[in-house]
Amino acid sequence: MTKNVEPTETELTILKILWAKGSCTVREVNDQLNQKKITGYTTTLKLMQIMHAKGLLTRDESNRQHVYKATVAENNIKQRFLHKLMKNLYQGSASAMVMQIIGNTETTKTELKEIKEYIRKMEEDTNDR
Repeated sequence: MTKNVEPTETELTILKILWAKGSCTVREVNDQLNQKKITGYTTTLKLMQIMHAKGLLTRDESNRQHVYKATVAENNIKQRFLHKLMKNLYQGSASAMVMQIIGNTETTKTELKEIKEYIRKMEEDTNDR
């Protein structure tokens, strides 16, 4: 069911909490959300129930307080969002997207070095095939 489900912005915020902390109760997630923006407990509960129904979360009901866990990997969601962004805004061109990102931010020398190293590794992997 989660294969094509794209989390909303609010759902993504909840997923980020669960990715960082692992399994959490609704109260724990709500406490984290309230550090940035006041959110009612029942609102958080309803969102997490919807996410469970969508297949984005699992729920352990063996205790009084239900414990939720993300069923989707952080990297998979990031890949989906990046692919959609690249397809919709950059006509599928990874190089155009990367150049836009690097050109519009203050990329540090350390970041540029990491990017160059990553590209070097990718080139080696391509040559090994």
